[in-house]
Amino acid sequence: MQTVRGAQGIVTAPHYLASRAGLSVLRDGGTAVEACVAVAAALAVVYPHMTGIGGDGFWVIREGDGRVHGVHGCGGAAEKADLALYAGLDAVPWRGPLAANTVAGTISGWQTALESDGGALPLERLLRDAIAHAEAGVAITRGGAEIAAAKGPELRIQPGAYAAVFEPDGQPLREGDILRQPLLAATLRRLCEEGLESFYRGPLAADMAEDLAALGSPVAASDMAAHRATRPAPPHVRTSHGTLYNAAPPTQGVASLLILALFDRLQAGAVDGFDHIHGLVEATKQAFLWRDRHCGDPQYMEGDPQALLDDPAALDAMAARIDPARALPWPQPSQWGDTCWFGAADGRGQVVSCIQSTYFEFGSGLVLPRTGITWQNRGASFRLTPGGWNALKPFRKPFHTLNPALALFDDGRVMAYGTMGGEGQPQTQAALFSRYARFGADLQEAISAPRWLLGRTWGDQSTTLKIEDGFAPEVYDALIAAGHDVERVGPITAMMGHAGAIVCHPDGGLEGATDPRSDGEAAAW
Repeated sequence: MQTVRGAQGIVTAPHYLASRAGLSVLRDGGTAVEACVAVAAALAVVYPHMTGIGGDGFWVIREGDGRVHGVHGCGGAAEKADLALYAGLDAVPWRGPLAANTVAGTISGWQTALESDGGALPLERLLRDAIAHAEAGVAITRGGAEIAAAKGPELRIQPGAYAAVFEPDGQPLREGDILRQPLLAATLRRLCEEGLESFYRGPLAADMAEDLAALGSPVAASDMAAHRATRPAPPHVRTSHGTLYNAAPPTQGVASLLILALFDRLQAGAVDGFDHIHGLVEATKQAFLWRDRHCGDPQYMEGDPQALLDDPAALDAMAARIDPARALPWPQPSQWGDTCWFGAADGRGQVVSCIQSTYFEFGSGLVLPRTGITWQNRGASFRLTPGGWNALKPFRKPFHTLNPALALFDDGRVMAYGTMGGEGQPQTQAALFSRYARFGADLQEAISAPRWLLGRTWGDQSTTLKIEDGFAPEVYDALIAAGHDVERVGPITAMMGHAGAIVCHPDGGLEGATDPRSDGEAAAW
């Protein structure tokens, strides 16, 4: 795989059909925001195990005039989602009706991003490819087939249309099988006809509310009608390379910024050497300690992430806690999540970093029979406790692992980057950004090179430092000697996320890269 270059527009996404949907919008005169809506809709169809319109989404947008702003399509807990609803349970279930306890915010994010964008293409054009793929069908990828087979037993028993949509022949779809989603195609057409507002306050919302109630979800029509996307300012931090941006709470965007701000204060050594990996892993620990004490719904937060990021003395003190030779004992509680990050840039200088998710593979497992929408289980991360961090309360927004990143370099470059991977998102962002920005690696190589993950991954309680093959042998030995609980996981694996990045150069040149661990493509013209 090689870095892709263009001059008039570029898109990267973890499925090639989604990248091509976005590129076709750019070719038709669309903006980067419009291209990302096309990508998001296509991913909901061709990558349904990773994302969908029944989930949440977050945007960081850099305009051609240099302004950076954000959009949060993030739903809160239903009014009925209180501790009494979960009486007798120790935790919110990962699957099923009680896991489907928050409003899906993705569509509100599309709506808000488009309203402030000034693009001229109609919604019918933006959703054209997604509708076509849902109607005609798409071939299941190897990764999609593996997840469908592994998760089928826990998903097919859920109420709703999961088995009818994703196991039409009575068994999980295999690699190469054609997945058709006529119900979802009809829903996307309704959005074009009724408007995106209908998802929350129209005929479509009424149909969804009836399905959710019949399936046992606490999310009601009144919850959806009350929902609005928000536009919080993206937190940012200065480093020796420029200014880095990410999504505001309730996401873990501040953790991603902290990792790179702390690493900026450390000795680097050589790319992918001990100092590089050890420094980023230890910066991750410090960032996660702050995140897990403070980060969540901003209405309930005590710490101010921007105040911390603006305080060099506080960042210096955090960096000083990092031992350059020894690993801090670990673990701490970690987070799961499946996600799709994607990005686009247009010829006007607009650059978009965007991410959306239904949390676990196929979310709660509830597929609404009237609409074909898979509903997220993001609210399964709530704690069943009267107070404290991420405690379940009606209307409260859950902590999100999702965080789209963007960097404005002092030399005029603009970089959008991100990945899926729950707990691994900030770590992968740090790996690819540091390789590209600090060590001057080629963009594609920065993503393709072996990576690591501190903490657990899907279905695994292990909290080791998982690391792919491909680093120098002495690096593994040095990490072990420093006290890291190293677990070799073999060659490149999707456990390390599906990363992507685009760079807009001051002369107008565009670069893009995608992850060989995904089914993606960087597409440019």
